[in-house]
Amino acid sequence: MDADVPGTVLKRERTRDAVLELIESRSPGDAIPSERALCSLLGVSRPTVRAAVDELVAAGLLVREHGRGMFVAPAKITQELVAGDRSLTVPQAAGAWSSRLLEFTTLQAGARVGRKLRMSPAAEIVYVARLRLVDGAPMAIEHLHIRAELVPGLSAQELESGDLYEHLRASHGVHVHEAVQAIEPTVVTRAEAKLLDVPELSPALLFERLTSDTSGRPVEYVHSLYRGDRYRIVSRLALGPAAEVAPDREGHHPGIPPGDFAHGDAITSSTRGDIQTGA
Repeated sequence: MDADVPGTVLKRERTRDAVLELIESRSPGDAIPSERALCSLLGVSRPTVRAAVDELVAAGLLVREHGRGMFVAPAKITQELVAGDRSLTVPQAAGAWSSRLLEFTTLQAGARVGRKLRMSPAAEIVYVARLRLVDGAPMAIEHLHIRAELVPGLSAQELESGDLYEHLRASHGVHVHEAVQAIEPTVVTRAEAKLLDVPELSPALLFERLTSDTSGRPVEYVHSLYRGDRYRIVSRLALGPAAEVAPDREGHHPGIPPGDFAHGDAITSSTRGDIQTGA
């Protein structure tokens, strides 16, 4: 499947979400429909279904058993990294960050995204797929799902240049305050590898984040794929009191765009993405 054909990124995204919906509605060890059955159920081609299934197998969410079918994988062990006061700071990543839009459209949230954003599946969201670059080199693929009623008139320019959260604050009156973010290892698919300029099945880091505003309302659900050859995760834990230091407002948070978080608001978990110059 050609990643440059309009609509293919969204088609893969919706197929992946549909299979995830099946996985999340079942228990570990339960079977899911075959690829042929999924093609008929979702109305998409076999390569599209296979790409989604391959991604979820690589992420450890599905297990293929030869001659038997596909099954929900065993539950993962989760470790939450928090400081004693439930708040961590997020150091910045180096480099000049920019974005290139892959897709930008308005559509219905669907069951899975609707649950995450606490809205009706029929309610509208703005869906954005964008390639994130550092000093001109592709570094990450981001899939953003934003409540449409919060961002009327959101423009392509806002998504390609500057600080997205700053645009949300200044142009749309949306003040993000807290993010819950999970990170896990994965590998890139053929289409993702083409966009990131890495070999197929290269290691990557999957960031999944739910962002809320100052009233606790979910604003944005994002999952992002970062190149594993260019990032490492370092957790910074506060083990005791320290003198207050003015936040550095320049740079980019791995998985989290700069914005309100860089102005001192609380974040529930923290990581740092270090761009390795030797990679």
